[in-house]
Amino acid sequence: MSILFIRHGDPDYVNDTLTGKGRREASALAERAEALDMGECYVSPLGRAQATAEYSLKKLGRTAETLGWLQEFPAQIDLNRAEHLRAAYPNAEKADGIYKPRIVWDVIPSYWAEHREYSDGILWRESEISRYSDVVQVYDDVVGKFDAFLAERGYVREERHYRVERESTETVTFFCHFGITCALLAHLWNLSPFTMWHSLALAPSSVTEVVTEEREKGIAYFRGLKIGDVSHLCMAGEPTSFAARFCEVYSDKTQRH
Repeated sequence: MSILFIRHGDPDYVNDTLTGKGRREASALAERAEALDMGECYVSPLGRAQATAEYSLKKLGRTAETLGWLQEFPAQIDLNRAEHLRAAYPNAEKADGIYKPRIVWDVIPSYWAEHREYSDGILWRESEISRYSDVVQVYDDVVGKFDAFLAERGYVREERHYRVERESTETVTFFCHFGITCALLAHLWNLSPFTMWHSLALAPSSVTEVVTEEREKGIAYFRGLKIGDVSHLCMAGEPTSFAARFCEVYSDKTQRH
């Protein structure tokens, strides 16, 4: 079984859609859709993912099922309850003296990298950020639904691997987002999601593929064949968006800080 995770094109977050560049990226992806053998397609309910999928689905003459749990990973932290975690979120904003909710996984490296529990596949659940946010609850809900999806297709989670109840060589495609993709990959690979969120940068419209490997009969593990592939952009002469990244050097004020 193969799973394709496709991140939405260059985003217009304010209007939850694609920029002009994002639409060019989605169009370039659609030109490669048939070669990618997308199989059954599923899409996040958010507009930027729906808009990205539309190009490939139209090219293939298919429809996609919307899955609510494919929305961008929604966990947040309330710094008003955890002022001591301000060091993890130095750019936190206030309105009328109250901290605005923050995306829980948008943590600066000087904090998460120096607190080893965030890199541990088990201990991250007991971290300070986990204690003062809904990240564990949201993560468990999402991966539980992901496992139910896989079980319906013959792959049943047992501890840290999957039992094969029914072999499959099908491909399924998820049009979704960076944060949720990292969370699902962390679950498949038994890693901390914080490691994935802060070690990968999946460019808009990029394709990540994992496939089952069954070295023992009835026991499957998912391995990565490509991570953040943007060859469709190269073929179309479309530059890769910087939207997945922060500045390469701090002195470059033209890049996101």
